[in-house]
Amino acid sequence: MHSFTGEDPVLTAFALLVVFFILAVRYTLKAARLRDIPRWRRFLPTALLLVAAGASLLRAVDIPEPAQLIAFPCNIAAIALAGREIRASDGDRL
Repeated sequence: MHSFTGEDPVLTAFALLVVFFILAVRYTLKAARLRDIPRWRRFLPTALLLVAAGASLLRAVDIPEPAQLIAFPCNIAAIALAGREIRASDGDRL
């Protein structure tokens, strides 16, 4: 039995990816609930996250190139855009 002390690098990498995905979903859903911005800006982070998930699913059918090119940048862009919209919305309320 492995403990979570870095003995298994695959398990550690998987755990980091799961945490990254959970944060991405959390931020995109929070941005989608904002009502004081246009609809397209609310759902752009969610759309980017879905594009990244679709590109990642292409690995299952042995087409890894789009996933390698698109998935990670789309995830980063989704988190960055959602964070920017959330911070801008919080700044408007203060």
